[in-house]
Amino acid sequence: MDISRTGDVWWKNAVFYCLDVETFQDGNGDGIGDFGGLTQRIDHLAGLGVTCIWLMPFYPTANRDDGYDITDYYGVDPRLGTLGDLAVFLRTARDRGIRVIADLVVNHTSDRHPWFQAACADRNSPWRDWYVWRDEIPPGGPDDLVFPDKENSNWEWHEETGQYYLHRFYRHQPDLNIGNPRVRDEIHRIVGFWLQLGLSGFRVDAVPFLLETQGLDAPPELDLHDWLRDLRRFIMRRHGDAVLLGEVNLPYQDVRRFYGDDGGGELNMCLDFNMNQALALALVREDAGPLVHGLRAMPRLHPDDGWAHFARNHDEWSLDRLTEAERQQVFRAFGPKKDMQLFGRGLRRRLPTMLKGDAARIRLAYSLVFALPGAPVLFYGEEIGMAENLDIPGRLAVRSPMQWSDEPNGGFSTAPADKVLRPPVSGARWGPRAVNVAAQEQDPESLLTWIGRLIRRRRAMPEVAFGDWSFIPFPDAAILALRHDWGGRTVLLLHNLGKRPCRSECRFEGVDALGTLTTLLGEGRFERAGDGTFGIDLPAHGVLWLRAHPQAASDAPPARMSRPARPA
Repeated sequence: MDISRTGDVWWKNAVFYCLDVETFQDGNGDGIGDFGGLTQRIDHLAGLGVTCIWLMPFYPTANRDDGYDITDYYGVDPRLGTLGDLAVFLRTARDRGIRVIADLVVNHTSDRHPWFQAACADRNSPWRDWYVWRDEIPPGGPDDLVFPDKENSNWEWHEETGQYYLHRFYRHQPDLNIGNPRVRDEIHRIVGFWLQLGLSGFRVDAVPFLLETQGLDAPPELDLHDWLRDLRRFIMRRHGDAVLLGEVNLPYQDVRRFYGDDGGGELNMCLDFNMNQALALALVREDAGPLVHGLRAMPRLHPDDGWAHFARNHDEWSLDRLTEAERQQVFRAFGPKKDMQLFGRGLRRRLPTMLKGDAARIRLAYSLVFALPGAPVLFYGEEIGMAENLDIPGRLAVRSPMQWSDEPNGGFSTAPADKVLRPPVSGARWGPRAVNVAAQEQDPESLLTWIGRLIRRRRAMPEVAFGDWSFIPFPDAAILALRHDWGGRTVLLLHNLGKRPCRSECRFEGVDALGTLTTLLGEGRFERAGDGTFGIDLPAHGVLWLRAHPQAASDAPPARMSRPARPA
């Protein structure tokens, strides 16, 4: 085992934490989060064990799509601070051993970006072909809508110049023309600029749309996957260990293309939407089957590349890869009311409310995410069990202010309530008086304490990220049991998705060589008989993480029963 690899390709064993600066902490009392406030809260993330912060867009914006409509790729939105404030934050994060990546949103700009304004001024403008224009809507162009509740076409008529422009998202977000080499060169400059300031990479937004050529009047002179390889080579030259984490919500066989297939060389990581949707179905059914099928379908990757797994993210919980019957089953369990659903394909809720506050199920869900081969991703507030605020429209329901204490505005801001960017979650069950960081820091049995323990255990298991995984073949459909092996190290990660305690046993290759087993996380009992049978007892929605110590095998008795572990 070469433990140095865990630093060389750090992203494979990282713990990512996604946050929006404007909803995390207000540092100057104007009701909007900022880099000054974020810097003051860095020790919360360091103490939790986070190793990489993922920043949602912080660039100057028209702010019609929560920052994803960018007007300047080389600055900080004045509401959030200055470049100097960002530099202080990056320096402080580095001091705490935390890397920082940021959203790279270069599929489109705001219609208020100077490039688009110049392109609209004159058909002969040198900026005109930075965007995609057509005299008529092409018959073979893209016709699927990302936001069917707001848009009825991917083309918008521009009256002044008498042409349509392409927009795969909102009409105020015109698509950049990736077929234009000057646009591709500008993307290199953008990433080079932010790497120089101290970022450790990027989460690349909407990668399939970025590389899409439908709607272009002529195909690019090079394959755009070759350009993605070139972008990664450029980033590696500028910052040798920077990461490209891609948003690619496609079937597995298509996702693999964005890694570069067998040879790698494109994205380092992709967010695993397929497994995320399997997780939703498995939790609803209390059956490991969807996760088993997902793991069997998950492609093998280049050794330096990896998957990023998550329970919830900053958008709706997309269920578009499920069948209609499966999607409706999840809707009935997790979002039966129409205002809990979005676009007919997703849920605008956070996990704790969908699981009705059941502590065991919530911990089970995060244990599953951390047990999957890859790196885990947390969304801000998940560590304390924050809920959504359905009074906030659309996707923003899960982007309410962070709940730091039981003070006004949940400790997010000292501004009057009517000046706060968004209203915090309300109510006795989920509001800041009941759910906040300060209270949970003092409670050894809180979700915050447990998530911190989960992160520490997972960080000490590089075999989950770097090793080979296999199923432990327990016959009970509710059990997901994974074995991870790497360089002579072995962990067994056991989960009972069912609502009832279970007892199960099986035989599997290598069971006799495991040696002594110690409990790392969770509760339950295990037994190994002299005939090689391995038995477990898990509580309802229980979790049990075990480490093998093969060196003690010759001294171990033929059968062992564990002592009950501290409850997870």
